Amino acid sequence: MKDISCKLLVIGAGPGGYVCAIRAGQLGIDTVIVEAVKPGGTCLNVGCIPSKAIIHAADQFAETKAMAAGESPLGITLAEPRIDLTRTMAWKDKIVGRLTTGVAGLLKKAGVKTVQGWARFRDGKTVEVKTETGVQVIRAESIVIATGSESVPLPGLPFGGSVISSTDALALKAVPERLAIVGAGYIGLELGTAFAKLGSQVTIVEAADRILPLYDGELTRPGAKRLGELGIEVVLGAKARGLSGKGDALLVEGAHGNDLRIAADKVLVTVGRRPLTEGWGLEELDLDRSGAAIRIDETCRTSMRGVYAIGDVTGEPMLAHRAMAQGEMVAEIIAGHRRAFDKRVIPAVCFTDPEIVTAGLSPDEARRGGREVKIGLFPFQANGRAMTMEAEQGFVRVVARADNHLVLGIQAVGKGVSELSAAFGIAIEMGARLEDIAGTIHAHPTQGEALQEAALKALGAALHI
Repeated sequence: MKDISCKLLVIGAGPGGYVCAIRAGQLGIDTVIVEAVKPGGTCLNVGCIPSKAIIHAADQFAETKAMAAGESPLGITLAEPRIDLTRTMAWKDKIVGRLTTGVAGLLKKAGVKTVQGWARFRDGKTVEVKTETGVQVIRAESIVIATGSESVPLPGLPFGGSVISSTDALALKAVPERLAIVGAGYIGLELGTAFAKLGSQVTIVEAADRILPLYDGELTRPGAKRLGELGIEVVLGAKARGLSGKGDALLVEGAHGNDLRIAADKVLVTVGRRPLTEGWGLEELDLDRSGAAIRIDETCRTSMRGVYAIGDVTGEPMLAHRAMAQGEMVAEIIAGHRRAFDKRVIPAVCFTDPEIVTAGLSPDEARRGGREVKIGLFPFQANGRAMTMEAEQGFVRVVARADNHLVLGIQAVGKGVSELSAAFGIAIEMGARLEDIAGTIHAHPTQGEALQEAALKALGAALHI
């Protein structure tokens, strides 16, 4: 097989890798991208997109069940609904297929050559790829490592059989009657809530003393309440030890040293993700590391000349939109543009019930920086649009400096608040002050009005509360 030479080689076609390759192609850079499975990476294929599809299906099913039970305040009644998970998964797969096909088309349109197979470094300029037709050698002036991350297994609960990862959970053919989840982070809560709505008896085990331990308690309280309403049992301060002898139960050490036995048909382990750095010849490169992650500077350069790294393989925050921004930036740097990754804020969303959005600093984080702050919180109970959507649970919260009113952080919890993340990010990125947000006319009736009202509250000029 004839060797390939190019200016830029991108390893991994996840959100960061494919965006980097597309932008490079648009800029006229001779680009090759290598992907072992399908374009789109974890996010499009087995992560963000399919999980949101399942969450939506679960929400729809839960709503119809409530209507069938005569519990809808809207006055709607239905016959007893059923869920065919096989059809649900087929619908989810169709969405994934449309998106991955779209990415492949965009790469082709940008003039990027795609090589399918598993890449392995020979040195800092050369990669060999195991393809279906043999080994393809690729030489490049610059290389971008975008290999992503993988689910972290537990020593006593290796993946296989009844122990599943989030990837496995998104490919189930039937709803488990009893589902035990290890880890109350965003992945565990998103999938746990969805399967509870689909009919599973769900138990969540968390080693910390509360759910979503990386978020402040004010943001997580509505979610904790909702878990109880859905009949999800949460065991806090507990450690999963392994499976029972018959494999039909999760063995847990409780907060007080007592042993617990949680009956389960499936055990979903969601204790985190780690950079995917094994299996592609990392030992052939002299790269500085930060723990398991590849260390990078503000331009995503590694410790080796001509080698860049973007996305999850570089560590937290492991967010697709961070990887995309880094990929676009690196492509422009290679094209000769002056760029640096100097973002004030990278919003994060938990697609739990209710959803949580965070951008910038929480009140406690701002105070730990030695700042005096002003905080404005506006509840959706006072928002007309939220009332009409049966979405009164939650709020929008704004954190600003007390001296000059510069906005340091914006958070929200509530139904559909993920769509407010762009407004939150823009406000902080543009250096908005409370007066800027309060003085911007917000459309009525919308949930977005709560942002303006929160800013007014911080200024001591609240109108609707």
